[in-house]
Amino acid sequence: MQERVAPERGVRELGTGIGWRPEIADEIAGLTGVDWVEVVAENICPGHLPDPLRRLLDAGTTVVPHGVSLGLGGAERPDLARLMALAERAEALGAPLVSEHIAFVRSSGGPGPRLEAGHLLPVPRTRDALDVLCANVRIAQDALPVPLALENIAALMAWPDEELTEGQFLAELVERTGVRLLVDVANLHTNHVNRGEDPARALDELPVEAIAYVHVAGGYEHDGLWHDSHAHPVTRPVLDVLAELCARVAPPGVMLERDDHFPSGAALAAELDAIRAVVAGARHV
Repeated sequence: MQERVAPERGVRELGTGIGWRPEIADEIAGLTGVDWVEVVAENICPGHLPDPLRRLLDAGTTVVPHGVSLGLGGAERPDLARLMALAERAEALGAPLVSEHIAFVRSSGGPGPRLEAGHLLPVPRTRDALDVLCANVRIAQDALPVPLALENIAALMAWPDEELTEGQFLAELVERTGVRLLVDVANLHTNHVNRGEDPARALDELPVEAIAYVHVAGGYEHDGLWHDSHAHPVTRPVLDVLAELCARVAPPGVMLERDDHFPSGAALAAELDAIRAVVAGARHV
């Protein structure tokens, strides 16, 4: 029987946030009602933070580092240098938690050179893959000074012979490690379009009390596939998945992601208002 571990506690209420990017630093500084920001951990240097980000910190804005390179779903154990770098950023930012992805990002060695995918690749939802993931998560948790939250990712395909649904996979991961969840509702919508998976079922199977915060992002459909671009406005179907989540739990934090084709500050404010309206209008059960 697998050991059950309680979810890590002590993560503060975050409120409404946005992904901080240098290209929209001025727009973010001018937004009202932004309680926190998330930064890509690998894109900042703790000793040389960009001035706009430093000003947000000095003003008391919470900053959460979001890693993209650990590859916790890979066969190799997490790289100690990458873990130490993420821990250093958490401490430099005074972050209440850090986040990463349920994904693998590189080959596991062998006779040839190691290959970096340059992309977040889906982990097979098998018990063997879950065993590896749980072992890697425990190593990461031991190395980090704050709680860890892990994000579900978008996928264009499913591995053959999968044994668990996405919700079951995430629920067992939480049960065995106590890790918190970063639920990306845009990724749930992506997997609905591309893999035929029901977001409501995934949410029903999740331990919603383990949710640390939520990502909301835009994308577009082309030739029957949903592309999680982070470069387009948030669509109604993605907001509907957010509403489904908020009907089950009041998430500690919800944030808007945008990584390209950056809009005006007014457009960002309108998207944040739409997110707030969904959260405020949900009936929590």
